[in-house]
Amino acid sequence: MLNIVLFGPPGAGKGTQAEKLISKYQLVHLSTGDILRAELANETTLGKEAKKFMEKGELVPDEVVIKMIGSKLDKNLNAKGFIFDGFPRTTAQAEALDDLLEKRRTPITIMLALEVEKAELIKRLLNRGKESGRADDQDESIIENRIKVYNKETAPVIDHYKEQGKFKSVKGMGSIDEIFDRLTSTIDEVSDQ
Repeated sequence: MLNIVLFGPPGAGKGTQAEKLISKYQLVHLSTGDILRAELANETTLGKEAKKFMEKGELVPDEVVIKMIGSKLDKNLNAKGFIFDGFPRTTAQAEALDDLLEKRRTPITIMLALEVEKAELIKRLLNRGKESGRADDQDESIIENRIKVYNKETAPVIDHYKEQGKFKSVKGMGSIDEIFDRLTSTIDEVSDQ
């Protein structure tokens, strides 16, 4: 089974590349945002639990998010693999994900980190903001802060996967197809071992 953590700062192109990787390798996309929205919309027990925190303006606790991911894994037992997009965001989440996957005997295969220069991230997000109308992608100071938060809180997850020998840095600059080729070459190299 091929389990990929797709990683990178805001604007690195994770969403675009995730779609292409899902298609090529026939993976199930695990986006915590999508899972959370589905649980809320379907008014599941976990969705109701998450809603209590969200209504108070709090983050949904890791244990609730992990349960949601576990539920999604259980609903896709015949999957060829999973791509984790936007999760894990902290070392604690990475450890919880490892435990969850270990119980199912299907560990993370590889963490692919898209490396993009800060100036390019800002440019991409500002362009995305013009196209999407997303307010958080139209304000450079908000974008700078999101990148700073990523570097401080999320980037340390890289060390977790480096220690396991699963971390691979991939240059996230160039055309969408060039980046995709780099990602697939890296995945195929690891899969052949």
